[in-house]
Amino acid sequence: MQDLAAVEAFVRVVDRGSFSAAARDLGVAKSTVSKRIAALEERLGARLLYRTTRSVRPTEVGAAYYERCLAVLAAAEEAERAVTRMQQVPRGRLRVSAPMSFGQRYLAPVLAEFMRDFPEVEVDLDLSDRMVDVIAEGFDVAIRVAALPDSSLIARRLAGSRRLVVGAPSYFRARGRPASPAALADHDCLLYAYQASGDTWHFDGPGGAQAVRVQGRLRANNGDVLAVAACAGLGLALLPDFIVEPELRAGRLEPTLPEHCRAETALHAVYPHARHLVPKVRAFVDRLAVRFAGDEWPARRRD
Repeated sequence: MQDLAAVEAFVRVVDRGSFSAAARDLGVAKSTVSKRIAALEERLGARLLYRTTRSVRPTEVGAAYYERCLAVLAAAEEAERAVTRMQQVPRGRLRVSAPMSFGQRYLAPVLAEFMRDFPEVEVDLDLSDRMVDVIAEGFDVAIRVAALPDSSLIARRLAGSRRLVVGAPSYFRARGRPASPAALADHDCLLYAYQASGDTWHFDGPGGAQAVRVQGRLRANNGDVLAVAACAGLGLALLPDFIVEPELRAGRLEPTLPEHCRAETALHAVYPHARHLVPKVRAFVDRLAVRFAGDEWPARRRD
């Protein structure tokens, strides 16, 4: 890696999928980007990119090289930032994506505290349970409470969470309690529209992993709606503990099959790789990590 300019040109072409877009980002001519990458391939003795009239994508070797280049560029930029970090102040517009229920209950107080402490930061908060494309949609940080797909994003674990099967006392009096996950197929279940596995609920209990296809009359794309329906006795819901914890404490909902709900789904902050990490993002993610390490997080109270 003798030429960081060539390495950055290569990474930018992969990120943008275009020599022209990469050249605009770097402020150089398209021909300059082409020459840098050609020289890089010549030096390495390997083809890094497939080029067509419509797209550019990495070869198998290029994809592996890309991942290592990210680390090299991140280290180089971190070395430069280390000199001036103490003088940097978080500022500018911070775009944040978070699930609706989590955002309303837990993120809003942290955000208010963060904005009070960093008056030069403007926040654009998008609350939605859909899985946003962080890079394509221009988000600086996204909060995820789900299994994370493979990607070039950085994920920082903030806290643990578990999904629990819950129902109202009135439902259990009328329908009884399921004796096993398989018995859920005979119960009215409340369905979460954005669940990656569709209408199949997954469990991890004494007998190992199980998958049960469930059905019900209500489907919604928000966990709070399902929690309200569960409290009304309309069926059983599989929901994160941070949504149902107040209802469990108040006795409006009760857990069932707890021994089969042992798998943890962690709460993560995800953001573009470190070479794009700016003070506003670093400060915000650090604040989240500190806040959710405290006892106010439901999983910690439960433990």
